[in-house]
Amino acid sequence: MVNSLKSRKVSFRIPYYTQWGQNLLICGSDRLLGSWNVKKGLLLKPSHQGEELIWSGSIPVPPGFQSEYSYYVVDDRRNILRSEVGKKRKLLLPDGLQDGQSLELRDLWQTGSDNIPFRSAFKDVIFRTSRSLDVERPLGINQNKLDQDGSVILQFRICCPYLEEGTSIYVIGSSLKLGQWKIQDGLKLVKAGTSVECGSSRELSVDVTTGESRFVVLSDGLMREMPWRGAGVAIPMFSVRSEADLGVGEFLDLKLLVDWAVESGFHLVQLLPINDTSVNCMWWDSYPYSSLSVFALHPLYLRVEAISENIPEHIKQEIREARVQLDRKDVDYEASMVTKLSIAKKIFAHEKEIILNSKSFQEFFSENQEWLKPYAAFCFLRDFFETSERSQWGRFSEFSKEKLEKLVSKENLHYEVVSFHYYVQFHLHLQVNKALCILYSIVNFIFVVVN
Repeated sequence: MVNSLKSRKVSFRIPYYTQWGQNLLICGSDRLLGSWNVKKGLLLKPSHQGEELIWSGSIPVPPGFQSEYSYYVVDDRRNILRSEVGKKRKLLLPDGLQDGQSLELRDLWQTGSDNIPFRSAFKDVIFRTSRSLDVERPLGINQNKLDQDGSVILQFRICCPYLEEGTSIYVIGSSLKLGQWKIQDGLKLVKAGTSVECGSSRELSVDVTTGESRFVVLSDGLMREMPWRGAGVAIPMFSVRSEADLGVGEFLDLKLLVDWAVESGFHLVQLLPINDTSVNCMWWDSYPYSSLSVFALHPLYLRVEAISENIPEHIKQEIREARVQLDRKDVDYEASMVTKLSIAKKIFAHEKEIILNSKSFQEFFSENQEWLKPYAAFCFLRDFFETSERSQWGRFSEFSKEKLEKLVSKENLHYEVVSFHYYVQFHLHLQVNKALCILYSIVNFIFVVVN
């Protein structure tokens, strides 16, 4: 047990409206706060202060005490009805807190919306910056000391997920020590800067008549700036057209799309599914949501001209002629697929031994063979029997691991046809990765592919 005469006291205070039969409690990592067992947590007591319902409670703690904690709404049997969203709070005693002195934590309930700016899409993309903010003063370190009885030190804390370079955060208020609403005379927070909040002013009152020396930590939630707004565009891959494509958008065209989006002030591009949908080998396969694999990429988006640096001149001429023929207002799905696969097969015949035996292909195959083998087997059987109805595939209508391995074996008479599908997926993998590497280097931009 903690000796209350030689201990520090930690008080908790949070405004929260509850319904009849509901209570608030604190549970944390330390045994004094229940060791994350809500049944053993600290039950808070309610009181009305003006129009607010305030829940509060306190515990004596030993020197050096620290713990994580969260607030919970519970019923009379301490069953959890609601809990906070986001990271666990951290409690560290301020440097210089002496026996008989107290720490008062004034918190606000953490909601799901408070946590959104700290998710990776915002933290690592929208609000990403090349500079790093060094911690000027670790949590729990306080330069001010309680040098006399009845003195109160007030510490302000606020979450600000994004701070522009060269700016700081100040606290201003009606009191003289907070600048009387003048920013230049306000209190500058460490690791922060000049930012005027939107919304009504916050109200703060501290009772100094108790004669108790204490630190008060005011955690004021998320910075109340204007809500972030971002516009974007959703588009199917086949609509991302360029002068270099063969009648349909290709993965290597994505850089042009994102460049346009950035110049237009967009923050997000959402791409419809890009997986292979070639079930019937007809125009209705163009529906992007009817994929036959969640791993295989669609051959339609392959740039055949970028497959090899050693394409024979007669094939290059065929590509140029096809580009003119397929340059139409509307996408001719069937013609584009037939043309691309026909040209890809000619290039494959020219360099298959070099590519299939290369280190990069072997690594790709090794990492993806679990889906690559059955995918290639499906494509072969679909084309061989001219139908995707497996009931028409004779002895292959029923799947087995043994049948699959025989079908994709290098000794199989049809291995060259099977390996062509490996080859196409390998180059799709290279091209989409090349495009994504460029896109991921763009600051403050989100690129989403729907699956």
